[in-house]
This record gives sequence, structure tokens and C-alpha cells, in this order.
Amino acid sequence: MTTLILFGSFFSLLLIGVPIGISLGVASLLAIAWIPFLNFDMYALGLVSGIDSFTLIAVVLFTLAGSIMSQGGISRRLIAVADAFFGRAPGDLGTVAIMACLFFAAISGTGSATVAAIGLAMIPALVKRGYDRAYSCAMIASAGSLGVMIPPSVVMIVYAVSAGVSVTALFLAGVLPGMLIALALIVYNAWHRRNEPKPPPSESTRSRWAVANEAKAALFMPVVVLGGIYGGIVTPTESSAIAVVYALIVSVFVYRELPLKVMPAMMLESALLVSAVLVIIGASVAFGRIIALEQIPQALAGFVTGLTQNVYVILLAAILLLLVVGTFLETLAAIVILTPVLLPITSQLGIDPVHFGIVMIVALAIGFVTPPLGANLFMAAQVGQVSFDAVVRRILPWILTMIAALLLIAAWPGLSLFLPRLFLDYNG
Repeated sequence: MTTLILFGSFFSLLLIGVPIGISLGVASLLAIAWIPFLNFDMYALGLVSGIDSFTLIAVVLFTLAGSIMSQGGISRRLIAVADAFFGRAPGDLGTVAIMACLFFAAISGTGSATVAAIGLAMIPALVKRGYDRAYSCAMIASAGSLGVMIPPSVVMIVYAVSAGVSVTALFLAGVLPGMLIALALIVYNAWHRRNEPKPPPSESTRSRWAVANEAKAALFMPVVVLGGIYGGIVTPTESSAIAVVYALIVSVFVYRELPLKVMPAMMLESALLVSAVLVIIGASVAFGRIIALEQIPQALAGFVTGLTQNVYVILLAAILLLLVVGTFLETLAAIVILTPVLLPITSQLGIDPVHFGIVMIVALAIGFVTPPLGANLFMAAQVGQVSFDAVVRRILPWILTMIAALLLIAAWPGLSLFLPRLFLDYNG
């Protein structure tokens, strides 16, 4: 009965147009009221603990950095460089946007921050190039899910701890699958744009380097941010603060396109943009705790794994379960809840735990862009200034593209395990 109240009230509220965060909260409160041994303190604790995270600071600061880059001339120069060198590649500016998300994923390690930072810069440029706004938002939201697939990734660390595997091995294992997902998105965008008019001819080599020279301060920003992370000097969250400071210095003192008097308004705008997403994250943690308390994931896992002992069928069933759970449950919570349930089963069938970890993370990351929750969809809609429904209507082909790549990753363990075996002599 609790499950019926939880999901029935949630979907009913969504159908009548109640915002997602409020729907999650009301559904959780109704379920808590039904369960006799719970009180409403559980909801308050879940809401607070869901957003009381050092990692989430990176979402706020990278969003602010994205706003500074967008209004201070940095993003415009970066886009000009990317367009000059890659603008006539298949998919033109869409390819540039997806590659920017892939690169930024290695800076932020989070999906929402990637969507915010790249979306603020690229969505207006995509629309100006002739892309549909909702389509552009769906593309950025999908590519933003690379934030948890490409190392460094907080989700990978949590899985490594839960599964007892090497963090370094998992980081290496995520590189090629993440690049495959990015390639699949690029191919779909190129196919979708195949009949669109081509952009103007590429710049000459001399003018290309002139554009790059003008943007050298902007191009040095990823070096500063990534160098600190991979040099072991700062964490990804700390690097987000460095990104804000660097973007501010370049925009105000180098390019001189950002007056300091607009900073309070930009900070308020970034806070409002992120706050809506944080409400969803906090409410989803409380929602997820009730799901865990009712042992819904365990029941689903027992059902799908009890049907057969065939390794491929079991893996396919686990992926289906993860895709469904990733739609409703926050990724870190899903990792913590489902890893102890699924890993013993897959390990008994001979599936490598590092390989299964990558499959699990990619499947749950697709939940970032899967309605009805889809934190990346909500962030992209906010950044792109379109309705959530409009983005949802354009997201299905992107989801199917990522699922196709996920099935290839699952069926080809060597893709995940190649780099760990090459650099760590990993034997599983």
C-alpha cells in the first residue's frame, strides 16, 4: 500500500502540472504519514542531507563560472575557436557542443554542472546557427550525463567503495565507454542534421590561428582547472572556485567585457538557476529513502534475476532495472542501495566487478535525462529558457542512442577493461 501511495500520488501530481520537486516532496510526506513508525522528521533530514554535500558546491560555482564565461567574452571566444577548427565537421556546432561537454565533464565530474556551464554558452550559439531550441537543450542534457561517466567522478568513487574495487581501475575503465557514448551522440546529431544547409566555409589556417591567439587566455582556463585536479593540488569542487576566480579575472581585466557592477545580479541569477535543481535533488533523497525502506529495489532485483541464470539475460535484466531505478532514484543513492544486491549475483556469473560498475554507472546516468525526474533535463530547460515538456518531447532519440551504446559496452567487457589491464595489469 505504501508503494501505491508513494508512486500513485507522485504521478497524479505530475499529471495535473505540479512541479517535480513539490510532487516528490508531497508524495514522500503522504507515504511517511501512512507508515505508522515514521515521523516527518525523516523527510526534513532527507531533504537537508540530500543537499548538504561538498560536491554540490561545484554545481553552484561552475554555474556561476558559466555565467561569467558567457557574459565576459570567454565562451564566445572558445566557441569561435571550436567553430573555426571543427565547424564543418559532421554535425557542425552540435559536434562542438558535445565535445565541449565531454571535455568539461573531466573538469566538473557532475552532470548538472556540465549542463549549466556548457548550456549557458552553447545553446544560444546553437539556436543562432539554426538548431531548434528544445532540440539543443535535449542534446546538451544528454551530453551532460558524461559528467559521471568520465573520470574523475564522485559516482565512480562511491561504487568503488561499495564494491571493494580499485578507484584507479574504475577511473581508467570509464574513459573508453565515456568516449563511446560521446561518439554515439555525435553520430546521431550528424544524422539528424544531414539534410540541413552546411555552414560557411572554414577559415583559412592563418585566420584560424588568429582566432586562437585572440582566445589564448580563454583557452588557458581548462589548463588551470584540469592541471590542478590531475596534479593532485585541488579537488574538483575546489577547482570550481578557481574556475570562477580565473573567469572573473580574464573577463574583467583581460577582455574588459564584464563590469563588476553586474556581478551581484549574476550571482543571484546563478543561485536561482541552481536552487530549483537542488530542491529536486533534496526531495529525491527523501523519496529514495522510502523506496529503500520498502525494499522496492530488492524486490525488483529478486524478480528480474529469478527468471533465468543466463549471464546475458541477467545482465540485460539488471540494465533494465537500473534504467528504471535511475529514473526515480538519485544516482549515489541507487549505487549504495543496488550494488550490494546486484554485485554478488553478477560476480557469481563471472561478470567482472569493474566492468559491471561501468555498466551500472552508465545505465544510471541515462536516468539524468529520463522523465519524469531527469535532473539534467530540468537544468537544460532552465538554462535554455524553454519549458520542461518541450525538452522531454525531444529527448527520446537521445535516450535510445545512449541505450544502444550502453548495450555495446555491456556486451564488450574488453572496452571497459582494456586500459586497466594495460596500465595496472588488472586481472579482475
